[in-house]
Amino acid sequence: MTDGMARGPTSPAGGSHESGGEQCSSHSTVREQDRYLPIANISRIMKRALPTNGKIAKDAKETVQESVSEFISFITSEASDKCQKEKRKTINGDDLLWAMATLGFEDYIEPLKIYLARYREVW
Repeated sequence: MTDGMARGPTSPAGGSHESGGEQCSSHSTVREQDRYLPIANISRIMKRALPTNGKIAKDAKETVQESVSEFISFITSEASDKCQKEKRKTINGDDLLWAMATLGFEDYIEPLKIYLARYREVW
């Protein structure tokens, strides 16, 4: 992990992304295994996109694991900042979509709105 990763990036909107989630007041050091999604889950998702005999190098899995985990932390932290400003303690799907739009991921918003609406219908 690089020094920049250890400190955590900041968003263009100015939010800090150290904690990666709902408890922004706690800036304690997080163990690497707790910071990343499980490698088995990453591997399983990656394998779905490959032919049955396809192979994935260990470093490729680890790179995707780190990237995906950082992306989730980045988006969640921006949503958390919004919730704190609004004096709310719970981040919801709409907060995450707002954060994605704010951070420049507008192209993903419409498909995710559809997914979120379908998810809410089921639950």
